[in-house]
Amino acid sequence: MAYDRILPFNDLPLLPPSKNVEDDIDILKKLVTASRALATTNSSLHRLPNPTMLVNTIVLQEAQTSTAIENIFTTEDELYKAVSDTPREENIKPATKEVLRYREALWEGYKMILVNGQIDNDCIISTFRQIKNTTAGFRPPQSLTVIRRGQSEFRSGEIIYTPPRGEKIIENKMDNLIEYLNDDIKYPSDPLIKMCIAHYQFEAIHPFSDGNGRTGRILNLLYLVNKNLLQQPILYLSKYIILNKDDYYYHLAAVTQRNSWKPWLLYMLDAVEKTAILTNQLIVSILNQMEATLIHGKSKIKWYNKEINEAIFSQPYIKPKRIGDMLNITSRTTLTKYFKEFEAAKILTAAKDGREVFYINDDLIQILKG
Repeated sequence: MAYDRILPFNDLPLLPPSKNVEDDIDILKKLVTASRALATTNSSLHRLPNPTMLVNTIVLQEAQTSTAIENIFTTEDELYKAVSDTPREENIKPATKEVLRYREALWEGYKMILVNGQIDNDCIISTFRQIKNTTAGFRPPQSLTVIRRGQSEFRSGEIIYTPPRGEKIIENKMDNLIEYLNDDIKYPSDPLIKMCIAHYQFEAIHPFSDGNGRTGRILNLLYLVNKNLLQQPILYLSKYIILNKDDYYYHLAAVTQRNSWKPWLLYMLDAVEKTAILTNQLIVSILNQMEATLIHGKSKIKWYNKEINEAIFSQPYIKPKRIGDMLNITSRTTLTKYFKEFEAAKILTAAKDGREVFYINDDLIQILKG
């Protein structure tokens, strides 16, 4: 396979790669442990009283870390404040908006695959548009998109990869990718293997002018849900990638340059395994803390119940209005009294931000910090 990083990689092979790639004994062993870890995490998800409650915890972490891979940084404090209320758009920092858009893109994609039953171009383009807040689609044939070394790297600005380019080339390669993912009769590979292979292919096609990394990482999670390996798109894959970022890009390049699939597959399967273990630990820790807090809360506050307990564990920062709506309390004085009881019981602590007051679930914060 001839490859020149300066020229568009129009000879990017269609999927699947040769059969012996996934028949390697080391890959099969890793597939077993990764699958087992993922199944354990999925089982823990079923124990949650409301699995979507993790939208503002684990999913928010995934969103924050995935955008950090693209050198877009925001603080957890800014994020938790943003999701605890509906602040005015102009009051949210640009980096925080990027993270929140990632989270919304993940959940919009999740809803689409539940309706459509598969990942298709509409789902992929919709995910990209949500991430980038744009109406654009696949790169047009004249777009001279290239991948360059970062400003902090040796030989910064040097072209390291030129993705495919030309009339209908991106569309044809994406059609092949989608068929590979969805046609399990024609391509009867294990779903985890397919996810790993398809992730490389998506990044190599690089169908959009920007936002491909984040879109690709969301597609990984959507595919796992689509194949019933996860009940919800909750897997903290981006943490593994950012901790092993150099290896990630090295193995991607090795597939392109040398058709070296084995190290890439082992890397991605290890990412799934380690991430599944981490995610499972987070879920179990949250469940245990929820149970302990419920027992403590009911012993200290006469109106404390399971629904209130779940609400304060739905996100690390909470505004009084959320609890007021649940309890049908409209009086600010009464609501203030209730939150004083939270503080007295040391279930929540108050934090001021200008004129705003947020109430923080410190136990949940500590679990998320790991």
